[in-house]
Amino acid sequence: MSEEERFNRLRLIRSPRIGPVTFRQLMARFGSAGEALRAVPDLAARGGGKASVIDAALVEREIARSRDAGARYLLMGDKDYPFLLDHMEGAPPALIVRGDVTLASRECVAMVGARNASAAACRFARTLAQDLGQRGAVVVSGLARGIDTAAHQGSLGSGTIAVIACGIDIAFPPENEALQAQIASEGLLVTEHPPGMQPLARQFPARNRIIAGLSRGTVVVEAAPKSGSLITARLAGEAGREVMAVPGSPLDPRAQGCNQLIREGAVLVQNAADVIEAIGVIDPRMVRQGRSDFAGEPASSDVAGREREAIIALLGPAPVPVDEVVRLSGLGPAVVQTVLLELELAARLERHAGGKVSLS
Repeated sequence: MSEEERFNRLRLIRSPRIGPVTFRQLMARFGSAGEALRAVPDLAARGGGKASVIDAALVEREIARSRDAGARYLLMGDKDYPFLLDHMEGAPPALIVRGDVTLASRECVAMVGARNASAAACRFARTLAQDLGQRGAVVVSGLARGIDTAAHQGSLGSGTIAVIACGIDIAFPPENEALQAQIASEGLLVTEHPPGMQPLARQFPARNRIIAGLSRGTVVVEAAPKSGSLITARLAGEAGREVMAVPGSPLDPRAQGCNQLIREGAVLVQNAADVIEAIGVIDPRMVRQGRSDFAGEPASSDVAGREREAIIALLGPAPVPVDEVVRLSGLGPAVVQTVLLELELAARLERHAGGKVSLS
């Protein structure tokens, strides 16, 4: 990949209304980021709106800030882009990292849990992380308060990866500033956001997909029924990774999420041996195939006006699976995906989890 192509790929993913799914489709359709950037305004016009790409000077400024922060970029297609993450649906086309990137190529296990975790759960998480490290595993977590912090503390000496929901130069939560700096020095700090980006609520579920995507399996130590930790577990399960949970007292609301996961089929974990045994039996056929070469996505397709109208007529404010739109329209996937791409760039379409779309 040339330096010009690397720059253009970063510029493409930083442009308005272009997320990981749209990025892949544009790359598959046009073959290079430069061609995709030139095509964006015309595609948006076909979708009934306007779109522009981010100014190159802003991307140059971001790159300079990342360099000043001691960070570098990992782009899809780079040889050291994390292999398992590349298999994850919606994987970020660009990562900003500080630290030892080789950790992401080792056997990784995610550990997540409650921010308001009990002292007993934090102690268990710290010990479990330490034991996993002694068995050669790298522990991945989100640097949040509670279980995340304990997991990082227990695995600092053996290998830990922290995925954050803000810029690489932002310390969050503030009380973990020293721990974050230590992880960047001795482990690996990962984000998909540009420097200076403050943590926003909507960015944490997106961060969770990276935690799950880097890992062979996810262990939930303590979690309430509707916590973000269960989002991470769900994403891991959908990607064919192992889901594990530590049981807790039915009298403690913080254990209800873990106990429910176990009832639904998650592996019950009591020690590091249970974790190693579980991740060792993952069927490789269950892991999504990596698509760094952007193969298998819809190719360029001319769309007739009546076809575009038929597809739009099937859409509404309620999210609907893309596969259902293809089935009901009777049109080929390439035609449907082209129209959805045009509508998204025109700010008329919103993408949802599970491959669903709706009109904005």
